[in-house]
Amino acid sequence: MIEDNLPSCIFENERLTFKSYTNEFTPELYKEFDLKAENLGLQLHIDDLFSGKKVNHTENLAAWHTKYRDQYYPSSSDSPSMKNQKSELLNFYELCSSAKNIVTIGIGGSFEGPKMFLESIDLKDKDTNFIFLTGSDFSEFKLKTKKLKPKDTIFLVSSKSFTTDETISMLKNAISWSGEINKFIAITANKEEAKKYKINNIIEFDQEIGGRYSIWSEISILMLWLNDGDFNAFMAGGKQADIDLKEDESYLKFVKNLSYSDIWFHNFKNKNSRVVLSYIWNLRSFADYIQQLEMESLGKQPPKNSEFKKTGQIIFGGYGPTAQHSYFQLLHQGTQDMCADIIAINKDKKNLTYAQAITQSRLLSGGVKDLKGHEKINGDVPTNLFLINNVGLYELGYLIATWEHRVYISAIMLGINPFDQFGVSAGKIFTKKYLEENGG
Repeated sequence: MIEDNLPSCIFENERLTFKSYTNEFTPELYKEFDLKAENLGLQLHIDDLFSGKKVNHTENLAAWHTKYRDQYYPSSSDSPSMKNQKSELLNFYELCSSAKNIVTIGIGGSFEGPKMFLESIDLKDKDTNFIFLTGSDFSEFKLKTKKLKPKDTIFLVSSKSFTTDETISMLKNAISWSGEINKFIAITANKEEAKKYKINNIIEFDQEIGGRYSIWSEISILMLWLNDGDFNAFMAGGKQADIDLKEDESYLKFVKNLSYSDIWFHNFKNKNSRVVLSYIWNLRSFADYIQQLEMESLGKQPPKNSEFKKTGQIIFGGYGPTAQHSYFQLLHQGTQDMCADIIAINKDKKNLTYAQAITQSRLLSGGVKDLKGHEKINGDVPTNLFLINNVGLYELGYLIATWEHRVYISAIMLGINPFDQFGVSAGKIFTKKYLEENGG
C-alpha cells in the first residue's frame, strides 16, 4: 500500500495543475521566506525584469526574453522591435522549404531549444530531414552528413556571439563540405562576425537576450515555421505566464513556493540534486533544456553575507518511462539525497504513462507501507508534480516561462545574477590560450 502522502501545495488553472509533495517545507517556512523576499525587494526585482531595466548587472545589460514575448501583444508599446519580421524571413523560409536536408549547427541554447521544438511537433507529413551538429569532433560531422548531398542541404548556424568554438569548428567543416555559402543561414546577435565567413543570409536578434533564453528569439522562429509550428502560440503561452506572475496572486505564490522550497531543501536538508522527469514523449528532452536553464543561471558563488551557502542544485533527468528502467533504483533505494520534478499530461487514470507519473510521484515522496529489508522504498524525495492539460506550443511556452520565473526568484533570494555565465566563457578563453600555446 503506497503511503497516503497528501500534497502540501496545490495550484490549478486552465493550463496547469500542480501538486507539491514537500511536507517538510511547511506554511510557516514559506512565511519566513516570504518575509526575507520582502526585505530583499523581490517584487521590485520582478518589476525591473519586466520593465527592461539592466538586471544583468555584471554585463550591464537588460534581459530581453520577457520583452520579446511582449511583441505578440499589440498593446505593448515599449517592446524591442524584432529585427526580422515575417516578410523579411519569408526568403529564408523559401530557401529552407525546398531543401531535403536541414542541418542545424549550434550548442547550448542554440541547440536545446530548437531540438525540443522539433520533438514537440508532429512531423508525420514532413519529408525534410533535420540533423543537429552540436560538438567539435569531426567524426560527428562525418557520420551525420555521410548520406547527404550538398545540393540538397541547407545549414542553419545558430550562435549569439558567432565565436563559439564548437559551432565555428563545425561551420568550417560544413563550408568545406558544401562549397555553397548561399546555402548557409546565420542566426546571431553578432552580424559582423558572421560576415567574416562570407555568409550573406543572416537573421539577427538582440544582444540583450541570453543564450539560454534564446528560445524566445529568432533562433526558434524558423524551426517552427518550417514545421508548421505556431510560434505566436508559443510566445503567447510565455506571455500568459508573465501576466499571471504580475496579476494572479495564487500563481505568484505557487512559483515562490517552488523557489523557496528548492533553496530550503538544498541548504538545510542537503538535497543537492533534483531529477526532472518528463512522462510526455514529445517533451522527452525537457530535462536537458531545464538543466542548462537552471545550472547556468544558478551555478554561481553566493555573496559572502548570504545566509544561503548553496546556490544551484545539480539537475539531471530525462524521459520518465525510460528512466524507470535505468537510474530509478537509486532514486528509490539509494543513499543520495535529492528532490524530484515530474511532468505529465493530465489524462484518464487508465492511461499507462499517466499512471506511471502518478505512481512514481507517490513512491518517491511517500514510499510504501509494510515493506522491509531489501524491498524498503525510501519515500523521502520531495516531489513536485506538474500536470499540463494539453501538449501544445502554447502550453510549452507557459511551462518554460514558469520555470524561468522560478529560476529568477531563486536568484534574487540567493543574491546572484542569473544572466551571466563566466564559468562557460572561461572554457572558451582558456582553450583558446591553450591552442595558441600549442600551435593549434
